[in-house]
Amino acid sequence: MPAPDEAALGFGALAARLEPLGGGRFRLDGAAGWMQGRTMYGGTAAFIAYSAARLAFPDLPPLRAAQVGFVAPVGEHLEVEVVMLRQGKSVAQVETSLICDGAIAQRTLWLFGAGRESNGTVAAAVLPDLIQPEDSPRLTANDYTPAFTARMDMRRADPTAGSPPGTIRRWVRLKDRTGLDPVGELVGIGDALPPGSARAMVRMGPISSITWALTILGEVPETREGWWLLETSSNHMADGFSSETLRLWNSEGVEVMHGLQSVAVFG
Repeated sequence: MPAPDEAALGFGALAARLEPLGGGRFRLDGAAGWMQGRTMYGGTAAFIAYSAARLAFPDLPPLRAAQVGFVAPVGEHLEVEVVMLRQGKSVAQVETSLICDGAIAQRTLWLFGAGRESNGTVAAAVLPDLIQPEDSPRLTANDYTPAFTARMDMRRADPTAGSPPGTIRRWVRLKDRTGLDPVGELVGIGDALPPGSARAMVRMGPISSITWALTILGEVPETREGWWLLETSSNHMADGFSSETLRLWNSEGVEVMHGLQSVAVFG
């Protein structure tokens, strides 16, 4: 892994740096250390937007789902605009826009929903034959590792028999978890892996996320010592695009987040 950028702030510190401007707008200066090329790591940008929504509307119920649109590169200095689209008795829909250099760089629809008496249950899937992070090999650094991954511990977690084609699975833990709520942590790390399609590429080239739809399974996800198991898997890759399924489990192998992502594959 590359050496951490001493100027980089943890997620909790980034959220604390959001400066209210009034009217549902916030400013953030200095998100250094979270860049990957000319744009910010998508999980960090989504986390900043989520944190601004929470600040603008502190009485929001738990996050249930989100639809993230990566419109343009997100820089280290940005503004966030938060709008309440609709708030009902149990469900609130909030829109956030990240603005860089006067243009929208990311737009997200957040769905928050209060729990109520359940009309039936379906338990989240549990991953069999789980190998714990302590028994998993550490990743070795290479020239293509994005700088932001220095803020995380990552370990290989491919099944003993190997992962299916176009699939990547890793244990991931933030090195600095200070001041984080569990759901914000999932938003921040949920996009940390490269797309599974990276394993199917016949030559090296850039990859860029376009959209990311995620669903939180439960209200307050828990895990042991900050370890989460992430997987990206290409459902179909052709014509310069890949459809990806993103899954995230806790240390007990219980799925806590499920997502779908559209990725542009260049080169």
